[in-house]
Amino acid sequence: MSPADTSGKYRHFHEQLAELTQRLLDMSDRATSLVDLAVDGLLSRDPSAAAAVLVGDRELDAMELEIEDRAVGLLALQQPMARDLRFLVSAIKVSSDLERVGDHAVNIAQCTLRLAEMRTRIATDPEIADMARRARRMLGDALTAFVRGDGALGRAVCQADDAVDALHNSMFRILLTHMMADPHTINASLELLLVSRNLERVADLATNIGEDAVFLAEGKQIKHHAEQRPSPAPSGGAPAAPPTESTPQ
Repeated sequence: MSPADTSGKYRHFHEQLAELTQRLLDMSDRATSLVDLAVDGLLSRDPSAAAAVLVGDRELDAMELEIEDRAVGLLALQQPMARDLRFLVSAIKVSSDLERVGDHAVNIAQCTLRLAEMRTRIATDPEIADMARRARRMLGDALTAFVRGDGALGRAVCQADDAVDALHNSMFRILLTHMMADPHTINASLELLLVSRNLERVADLATNIGEDAVFLAEGKQIKHHAEQRPSPAPSGGAPAAPPTESTPQ
């Protein structure tokens, strides 16, 4: 193959990578919009918005399959190495996480439909709106970190998850107080607790994508605190000696 042919093939491969990146961004926008629609429908008790979420989730399912097919095709035909290989492997994982974001939006929409049939209204809208805003920002930042290969932003997304976890714990305490004070609020409180749990899971999925961004940018796995573990002993080498206790003076 001539240098011109090699250059053309390489250019075409990177055009395909760019197209795949754009489809990931499109999927992220769609997943984020479904979360927004689900939360807006919940806060306004709008069954029509909830129904629209159920329809929109099917589009996300199709986008996941498309992205996975593209990525697997490029892996098989191009046999990429180094950063391109990490990108394609991570893109498959990211599309799966985005599809699951849509599933959580559907769960919230289903809660809305059940709450719409209840008379009880519990004043937790500010907490839910805050959780949704933070989870949405994390999702947007995580995709930005991934497509830019920005490890620092990916780590910031992971750190932001603590605030969403704290809000979820706060929601649990608020709703538990309502249920203990008035048993008539139990059903509505349990639905709102499910909403809170699903928003917390959206933030967890954004964290997964942030971790993939770090892997893409730095070649490091930070899932499950992997980078804090000691490196394994070299193959064939002697095992490390156990630490010795110092003798008290």
